[in-house]
Amino acid sequence: MDVVQQVRAGVLDHFGVDAAGVDSASVTFLGLEPIEILRIGDGELVHYVTLGGSRTPMGDPGDLLADPVRGPRAELVLTLRAGTGAASGLARTLGVLAATPAVEGVVLQSDALLDLGEAMWVNAPFTAVLLGDSAIPEVVLPEPAEPVRYLTVTPVTATEAAWVRVRGAQALRDAWAEAGIDVRDPARGAAQL
Repeated sequence: MDVVQQVRAGVLDHFGVDAAGVDSASVTFLGLEPIEILRIGDGELVHYVTLGGSRTPMGDPGDLLADPVRGPRAELVLTLRAGTGAASGLARTLGVLAATPAVEGVVLQSDALLDLGEAMWVNAPFTAVLLGDSAIPEVVLPEPAEPVRYLTVTPVTATEAAWVRVRGAQALRDAWAEAGIDVRDPARGAAQL
């Protein structure tokens, strides 16, 4: 079962683009297969989509033997207004996030807050991300494998990350909505909390 090819076909179909018209970058980590990051232009928006994080299911790091078929699988999608650029380091950061389950045993899920420990891209004010549900449909795999879910990646500042830890993910989303903040703007400021 070639999970990556099925996921690639599903995401390209969702955005209505041909593989030939999509830029991509590959990020490799010692001991892991490469993670590919697709860059899909969509008018004034750019979708950065990971491929490869779902090759194997996510599991409990305490398990002695990982199940090679059963378990949740996820990929990530970050949508930004154009302007971050290929040399910004964003592809590497998304590769790190997609590899987190394999490296650190983290299960990626909606409302998860992941701290990066550094700027998300060169000169970005964002040092963490908040994951959420995506409009990209699940990619169904042959039984007994679970489908691959896409999760949105929303960059957050250190202050916003602290707010999520205290109040929860929905409270931050409500604050963004109340303040009219476009979380897809790579130059946006932090929400006043």
